[in-house]
Amino acid sequence: MAQWYLSYDGQQVGPMELEQARVQAAAHPGAHAWRDGLPSWQPVAEIAELHGSPTPIVKRAPEPAPPVAASPRPTVADEVDYIVYGHEMQFVEIELDPGESAVAEAGAMMYKDPAIRLETIFGDGSRGSSSGGFMGKLLGAGKRLLTGENLFMTVFTHAGSYGKARVAFAAPYPGNIVPISLAKMGGSLICQKDSFLCAARGVSIGIHFQRRILTGLFGGEGFIMQKLEGDGLVFVHAGGTLMERELKAGETLHVDTGCLVAMQASVEFDIEMVGGIKSALFGGEGLFFATLRGSGHIWLQSLPFSRLAGRMLASAPSGGRAVSDEGSILGGLFGGNR
Repeated sequence: MAQWYLSYDGQQVGPMELEQARVQAAAHPGAHAWRDGLPSWQPVAEIAELHGSPTPIVKRAPEPAPPVAASPRPTVADEVDYIVYGHEMQFVEIELDPGESAVAEAGAMMYKDPAIRLETIFGDGSRGSSSGGFMGKLLGAGKRLLTGENLFMTVFTHAGSYGKARVAFAAPYPGNIVPISLAKMGGSLICQKDSFLCAARGVSIGIHFQRRILTGLFGGEGFIMQKLEGDGLVFVHAGGTLMERELKAGETLHVDTGCLVAMQASVEFDIEMVGGIKSALFGGEGLFFATLRGSGHIWLQSLPFSRLAGRMLASAPSGGRAVSDEGSILGGLFGGNR
């Protein structure tokens, strides 16, 4: 029987059976739902199954077995369950069965059950880099070094022999945690180097080079972005408000270079100049914007961390001196005599 997932009030629940999904849909009529066979997330009000009128589940024909790859890395990631909590400052709780693991950036953990064993590893956390000997680990670490990330990652493994154990990872700044199944993205996802939060063990965290030199130099995230490969769940963080959009074949969208969170590998990424010289110098939008051309899925954020950090830096008092009377009359009259 198909497993259902519901998203509402900034959190996502599932998997669950149909009857449970109907109860959740009745309690949250404004939610969105998804199950295997649906092309995308849909409002529960438009899904007849969730209102007592089942529709047949579309079953896909089994795909032929892929040829044996030369790489020693297995293609099957651990299957993990999760719940995303919160609104502006979210965290994701991942539920692990015995032997299952999740990988995360160093410092992302919020809490864990005692049965979860924590291990810091050298490399990207995929099975390939952890079981491929020294050269495999060195290659995984080298990829992370090129993207400006820490050489080490943390693996959280359910070391017990029965039951379930949970570990949670918190967002680094206000925004949304986005769960993405790589299996539904064609096995590959391109994202900003600082948007990755955690993933199921088995996901390879590598690098993606921009093919055009101009795009690499002025594309906001430099010449290199992160490439997540596999068939497991990954969790990325988007600052501010999240926007998801499906670009049709040939459809083009202009985006501020820092507002791109992630995109399918099928989406073409390039940059263009912002109008004329006057617009570029005085328009406040920088010299370039990103051009995304479909087809494929994209995720955008309203508050890039670089923009947030820039505003904080611009508002910081010069010389490190705290401005305790900012906004007051006394502060304006006597602030210069301190």
